[in-house]
Amino acid sequence: MTLRDFRRQADAVRSIPLETVLTHWGAQRDRRDRHQWRTERGPLSVTGAKFFNWHGNEGGGGAIDLVMHLSGCDVHAAVGWLEQQLGSAPAATSSTSAYSRPSSPRLGAHTKPCPHLPVANLAHLERVRHYLTKQRRLAAGVLEPLIEAGKVYADRRANAVFLMVAGKANRPIGAELRGTGQRIWRGLAPGTCKDAGYFWIGLPGSDEIVLCESAIDAISCFQLRPASICISTAGVRPNPAWLHPLMARGYDIYCGFDDDQPGNAASRQMIRQHPTIKRLRPPAHDWNDALKASL
Repeated sequence: MTLRDFRRQADAVRSIPLETVLTHWGAQRDRRDRHQWRTERGPLSVTGAKFFNWHGNEGGGGAIDLVMHLSGCDVHAAVGWLEQQLGSAPAATSSTSAYSRPSSPRLGAHTKPCPHLPVANLAHLERVRHYLTKQRRLAAGVLEPLIEAGKVYADRRANAVFLMVAGKANRPIGAELRGTGQRIWRGLAPGTCKDAGYFWIGLPGSDEIVLCESAIDAISCFQLRPASICISTAGVRPNPAWLHPLMARGYDIYCGFDDDQPGNAASRQMIRQHPTIKRLRPPAHDWNDALKASL
């Protein structure tokens, strides 16, 4: 690549809104001050195209500077990541893009590894939205905030992608996939480790958690039980590694696996290992069936 080519590439991504970069990176906006963001490098203040890290007493301007600050990478790696993950500035302004932490070694040794998440494809978003609202009967009022937050999106094959995260920072670690064509199938994004995190929906202040077998079931369960935090175990799993930290926080946890032989067997196994967990059978075979029956 010539210097002129690189400058052209940098000019195309430099003006990507900082809020878009931070959202894709997995940073959390302060609810009381929308100019403040919580990142692994410390709190950032964002004003227009400028940012400042109060803990590090350093700042900068533009999307390229921000990625360099967050990752510790050089300018070439920052430009490459922005182009790969977000494209040019006009395309990146959409709130429906999925966010993904960088996984390439070119971003330097200070960044945490992450599976390669499916790239968002806005051309297929309407098909995914139609599948989830018309066939699965998920309420638009529940689904749209997930799409806007990048927790649900469409990939290039028109699969519905449900982002799996870990920790208080909601760091992306993988994704559940659900086909939306005539052949319905489910799977995981390449490199996803189910023990590292999960898809979830709910109010952070809730003291009740319902464990479901899939992201669609978790959203359906939340629609039926809006006071709960609903988590997908991405399959029938009686003892996921992330369950223990949740139990230690004092949540009332319910096993909401499907009301069938695998779901009931896994529920019994989970409760034998963790007697404080209670069984909560969906009113139908699964939570999505229960949701559709209730409408």
